[in-house]
Amino acid sequence: MLHIEPIETAPALDLTPGALETLLEELRGSHAISSPLFQRREQREWSDKYRPGVLLERPRKSIAPMVLALEGTSQQAVRAMQQFLTAGAWDDEAILTRHWQAVEPALGDEEGVLLLEGRDFPTQGPHSVGVKRQYCGALGTRANCQAGVFLGSASPQGSTLLDRRLSLPQEWLTDEASADRRRACGVPAATVFPTKPMRGGAMLQAVSQAGTRRCRWVACDDALGRETTLLDHVAGLGVWYDAEVPHDTRVWQARPATASPLWSGRGRKPTRAQWVAGAAAAQSVADIATAWSTSGGPQHLSKEGSTGPIVAECAVARVVAVREGLPGPEVWLLLRRNGCTGALQTSLRHAPAQTPLTPLVRMSGMRWPIDTCVEEGKQCLGLGDDAVRSWRGWHHHMTWCILDPFFLVRRRCRCKKNAPALTIPQGPLLVCGVIPQQTFDAQWVLAVLAYWPQRHSVAYRAHRQRRIARLNQRE
Repeated sequence: MLHIEPIETAPALDLTPGALETLLEELRGSHAISSPLFQRREQREWSDKYRPGVLLERPRKSIAPMVLALEGTSQQAVRAMQQFLTAGAWDDEAILTRHWQAVEPALGDEEGVLLLEGRDFPTQGPHSVGVKRQYCGALGTRANCQAGVFLGSASPQGSTLLDRRLSLPQEWLTDEASADRRRACGVPAATVFPTKPMRGGAMLQAVSQAGTRRCRWVACDDALGRETTLLDHVAGLGVWYDAEVPHDTRVWQARPATASPLWSGRGRKPTRAQWVAGAAAAQSVADIATAWSTSGGPQHLSKEGSTGPIVAECAVARVVAVREGLPGPEVWLLLRRNGCTGALQTSLRHAPAQTPLTPLVRMSGMRWPIDTCVEEGKQCLGLGDDAVRSWRGWHHHMTWCILDPFFLVRRRCRCKKNAPALTIPQGPLLVCGVIPQQTFDAQWVLAVLAYWPQRHSVAYRAHRQRRIARLNQRE
């Protein structure tokens, strides 16, 4: 019988105002890691302002609200921040590499997990880079949205994001009618059709080549787990994978016999193996799960959820994966049925045949950290609030939305003894006590009220002028 220890008392908060005195210096020290990578003084100065802006406790982390809170109602400051984000030629890839180096001492672990996650961002209008009317997971329906892929890192010490890539719809790169949109958004000319699996594989390759992160596993959801090319790429990097797969995924419970066809004496000799007549066909993992459910399986504690422990029945079996209709690598099939909802989760795991059951089951609860990182980033750290249209602007904004949450993660690790229940969403409230901001008084409120109508008027006149020009061209 599964035994779970009860929790008797609530964790206490033992932080004092004195404990926050060094917080601003720590934040500046975090900025100093990337400052040498900026070639111009103005870029360093605006990065030192943009990063605290992402940490502010504001309902929206786009450029104008951040500048209003930090710099006041200055149109010049807003334009300068826009220039820094959308047109600044600073190397965000180098900054992310430096970020990986900083993550390793804080969260590195030999049994660490790299996590891939696709995420959609609803977007108004047709002009933002990569926008398309498509199924949006965030809304559960078809809508205008951008699709991104994120790479995260998880270990017993904590979790954080490492990288991000925008996934462009195929027509954005192959449709001649989209050429003007590509130029307007600054999409690099050398960009090829980057599907989500291709983007995920590229991020894993970059982290692997950098050699800055220790890890044992790569985990992904079924949207990426169905892509066998990505899974084989992960295996080629020398790490194990835990990939959720759709229930119609087919496997063999025993390797079927295959043989190369006899050569007829004409043409090229056949090299591709074929099934031997009478060999067993592959089964869907759902069929295997149906046979398993009649006998059930032992219960295991998958993870400690926000509402209590999550317990599931688990079973594992060694199976043969399918590759282009033929037998492929031997992998583990894990069947997991939630003890509360009865929902079935099926996943394939590339790990040695002698791997014990415990680590295989433990991985069932290791995909949630990246989902939590992305959701916390969207809710309170500006992920998805960029309000920019360009390729460079999207990646630049997401870079800061990756670096700043790690500052909060590291801070939480350092004060874990005195604040064990401190969460990342509470981080902006913690930081707001030390980041210098505009005084929230009647004069500031009136200045902001005057700023927005002026800005909206300028935008309206520009849009109106372009529309009139297009109408005149039609005549």
